Amino acid sequence: MKPLAAVPSEADYPVLPSSLPQTTEAATLIVSYLEAIGVEYVFGVPGGAVEPLYNALAVSSRRGGPKPVLARHEAGAAFMADGYARETGRLGVCVATSGPGATNLLTGVACAYDNSVPMLAITGQPSLPLFGKRALQESACTGVNTVGMFRHCTRYSTLVSHADQLENKLVNALMRASQLPHGPVHLSIPVDLLRTQIEQRLSPASLKALMAKPSMIDEDAVRGLCQLVRQSSKTVLIIGGGCGEAIDALMHFAELTDSSFVTTPDAKGLVHPHHPLYRGVFGFAGHVSAQKALRDNVDLVLAVGTSLGEWTSAAWSDSVLNQRMVHIDATDEHLLRSPMARQHVRGRIRTVFERLLDMMHIEQANWGDAWGAAEVGQVRIAANAADKVHLNEPHKVMAPETPIKPQRLMTELSQRFPPTTRFVADAGNSTAWAIHYLELRNRRMGLVPSGPAGAGNRRGERRHDHAGWLRVLMDFAPMGWAIGAAVGVARGKPDCPVVCITGDGSYLMNGQEITVAAQEGLNVVFVILNDAALGMVKHGQRLAGAEQVAFELPQINYAAMAEAMGIAGHVIESPEDFAKLDMDTILKRKGPTLLDIRIDGEEVPPMSLRMQTLDSIQD
Repeated sequence: MKPLAAVPSEADYPVLPSSLPQTTEAATLIVSYLEAIGVEYVFGVPGGAVEPLYNALAVSSRRGGPKPVLARHEAGAAFMADGYARETGRLGVCVATSGPGATNLLTGVACAYDNSVPMLAITGQPSLPLFGKRALQESACTGVNTVGMFRHCTRYSTLVSHADQLENKLVNALMRASQLPHGPVHLSIPVDLLRTQIEQRLSPASLKALMAKPSMIDEDAVRGLCQLVRQSSKTVLIIGGGCGEAIDALMHFAELTDSSFVTTPDAKGLVHPHHPLYRGVFGFAGHVSAQKALRDNVDLVLAVGTSLGEWTSAAWSDSVLNQRMVHIDATDEHLLRSPMARQHVRGRIRTVFERLLDMMHIEQANWGDAWGAAEVGQVRIAANAADKVHLNEPHKVMAPETPIKPQRLMTELSQRFPPTTRFVADAGNSTAWAIHYLELRNRRMGLVPSGPAGAGNRRGERRHDHAGWLRVLMDFAPMGWAIGAAVGVARGKPDCPVVCITGDGSYLMNGQEITVAAQEGLNVVFVILNDAALGMVKHGQRLAGAEQVAFELPQINYAAMAEAMGIAGHVIESPEDFAKLDMDTILKRKGPTLLDIRIDGEEVPPMSLRMQTLDSIQD
């Protein structure tokens, strides 16, 4: 191990220079590049093979640059980087040592890959001269090939085998992560190379320019889309998880054309749940009203920013995958799933809709009210709009029984947290209950009075939350993701409360990450759905007529576990127990709170779509 005297000091840590080139330690160069692109935190677990990187982070932290956040498990570090990236729009960065550190990181990186989250994963390796000699935790081309493993779940994975490669490969990785399709990238770096002095060739301005998001647009395709919209007597929007930065323009379009809209499960948090044009969630744990909206005499369906996978297409429903659909997306990967569509429009979604609106406003100015809708900006959030979204069991959202019903739990969470709250729902029943029932009834999103309809009214005048108030996973959905992701969200936006909705099974897997929230002083409320079971497994077995096996968990007092860690914990068994909580104290606490919710485990979550898919596989 490198002697303490060799640890770099503040004087050794350069600000990116105005005159190039100059030499600096490789680990310091990496951290300075992360600082140049706005990264504030690096989540990980240190080890000997990444020690120089942590030395550089220690110096960086003291001078106000990127800081290390110590996770309890490498998968948790990747989940934290995921949550941080979703909240801030910056690159999520996670670090692990060689061998098992790298393999522990894999699940979190794979999750980011399937959910298109930009992330940089850095793993260490023993010194290059030791390759092939069975060095401890050797995991490159001559050992357990972790670089090869990462290639299957990243946009770019490489071993840096020579010092001269480092800057080019680092920049390559940063560019791959930041450009569409988004996703994680991986660099595996031997410890001796991290200590090597290398020449720095790139300036901060050049790095930022290389990572800038392109705004290319197919003008003919947008003009064709405008023609289709003009001809349609009834248009419905499917808003997908990729619409975050475009949500203002999409709401403007919906109001201008009086078009109803639904969301995919991962986009529910992008919209106001009481917008009068909203018809609910389409897909997993969705609403009958959303299905009806897509079948009710619709001429044109615009599927925007959605992968059209199992959960986002309602198991490839023919109410969407037909010739009424126009698929609008920034990536070919998504567009390839809709060969039957009437039209494909490829491009940055925000740019596509801003150009479409420009065309529509020109027509409106030339020919009057060409779109047959009320003036944009005059639509208001309706107090009775909820009756346009049909819940499965609406009578249970205020059920008084003990143990508390999950439907009532979602109502309590909806009503008791402020409009700035971020909700993160974990894989399993937590996701299903949140997608279907959770909402923020007092959320103040969007829709303020505007002047005459025009392009300027959709650029910055509304108060939509581009990051979204609810985060859930699609496709690759590991248990425990929300626990780490909630910490990352809170680290990225420490002034907003964060609520992690997770199950007891997920908490037993990854609950130790709650101590990171405590150590970092982050206001995260961990809501444990405690039914002493793997709930989705239990109900899935029952619904499928399968053997009832291997779903039972022990009865555990999770509040007592939290208190043993110095964290405030409360047991909630009934709606009345919620009323006893001191929410002001919980929301002002510089640290986490755990709510051990004893739910009615016999309530079946809205998971029929998943059962439908499993049945079709068995058939």
